[in-house]
Amino acid sequence: MKLIGLSKSYGAVEALKGISLDIPEGQITAVLGESGAGKTTLLNAIAGLIPYEGKIEGGGACSYLFQEESLLPNLTAEENLRFVLPKDAWGGIVPMLARVGLRGRERAYPRQLSGGERRRVAIARAFLYPHRLLLMDEPFSSLDLALKRTLIELVCEMWRQEGNTILFVTHDIHEAALLASRACVLRSGTLRAQLKSTAPYPRDFFSRLPEEDSLMRLLMQPDNSDQ
Repeated sequence: MKLIGLSKSYGAVEALKGISLDIPEGQITAVLGESGAGKTTLLNAIAGLIPYEGKIEGGGACSYLFQEESLLPNLTAEENLRFVLPKDAWGGIVPMLARVGLRGRERAYPRQLSGGERRRVAIARAFLYPHRLLLMDEPFSSLDLALKRTLIELVCEMWRQEGNTILFVTHDIHEAALLASRACVLRSGTLRAQLKSTAPYPRDFFSRLPEEDSLMRLLMQPDNSDQ
């Protein structure tokens, strides 16, 4: 997929300013930036949730893992997946819930699930929904360290098994270095830099990866610096 000159304004505020980006098939691309940089706006434009200017080539169906689980409280875990999936995909729901560690919890309601279990339901839904591109909006934010490690490793394992094309946004440099084969820095609606990683998967959650120092420098560069 290729983004060409993607722009979005809210009144006088330019949230995205001519974003051009190649999203390699079968890889994980991270967009790293502070709050207000335009990360969620970028995902919403790609998903077709908001109007935008510019062009998207090679697009198709997107699956979206939001910051919040957005589960319907009156439906069980299994029913939440059925609600958004085509009927011909229902046969994969129970096996997928088992893959994310929820065997035996298929009939539990969201109020009966822990925060980590609800996030696992959302991950299962995102991977199972038919898609060409999986979008992830800060999926590991506000999680304790142990749960964050578990879910990052889960997403990485599922991606390695299925070869999904993933674009995820985060403000966390370590997350970007752990998951992405390429990380892009977004500042004030503009892509400022890109960094490729050749580190093999899986990557050690507790190790500081070489790309982190480079990403920190890129993220901290002033807005008026030349890239």
